[in-house]
Amino acid sequence: MAQSTVAPQTPNEPVVVEREGAVATVRLNRPEAMNSLDTPTKEALLTALTDVAADATVRCVVLTGSGRAFCVGQDLKEHIRLQQSDDPSLWETVPKHYNPIVELLTTMNKPVVAALNGVAAGAGAAFALAADFRVMVDTAGFNLAFAGIALSCDSGSSWSLQRLVGPARAKELLLLPRTVPADECLALGIVTRVVAADELEPTVRELATTLASGPTLAYGSIRNAVAFSAGHGLSESLEREGEYMALTGASADHKAAVAAFLAKEKPTFTGA
Repeated sequence: MAQSTVAPQTPNEPVVVEREGAVATVRLNRPEAMNSLDTPTKEALLTALTDVAADATVRCVVLTGSGRAFCVGQDLKEHIRLQQSDDPSLWETVPKHYNPIVELLTTMNKPVVAALNGVAAGAGAAFALAADFRVMVDTAGFNLAFAGIALSCDSGSSWSLQRLVGPARAKELLLLPRTVPADECLALGIVTRVVAADELEPTVRELATTLASGPTLAYGSIRNAVAFSAGHGLSESLEREGEYMALTGASADHKAAVAAFLAKEKPTFTGA
């Protein structure tokens, strides 16, 4: 098996990547700023996600935050400074940073789990929505805060939120932003599971470890098929499903699963 391409980081960096077996945890690491997204943090996050997406030894990715927040979105101190100086990078950040980050979270060929250790707001909430699973502590909440500062929504929130809660409720949450508590997030289907704070780490570890030991290529193909079908008609979606079925049907994991079925054994997947 190839060696991991994820390089070690020092604790004071804005994004830290931690490895445990085939699980890579990408941790936003600005707890003093509630993991808000200034330019160095966005660049570090994009680099980290690019690395773990390309690393074949990583078979599941966990996105989380340090301290009491998951991520409160754009760093408003930086935003105000750039706005006051008429810096063009203020609006370049959406196509340069936010869009590719969400593309990676949504389409990398392996499952993604968002471990919501605290409030997720703005782009931070949108990043969580791009994951396959969202496990939230019972004291956390979601806030689609864009309209509160007279901005439109970004980071795929208009795409992902309505697919979870429907267009009408999505518009309500976007037009009338508020912090949606954990129990309501669960009832709306925004999160997968709500746990006590001391249960977050073991719950996410168990889920991520289970996913990391599964058929990674099949998982990636399924998540990409779902994303494709969300924006295409039936005929195109059927054709794309057929392509992914041919791809996974030729995989080593599929052959191992069939052999294990015939032998009445539990299959061991390698992710290939």
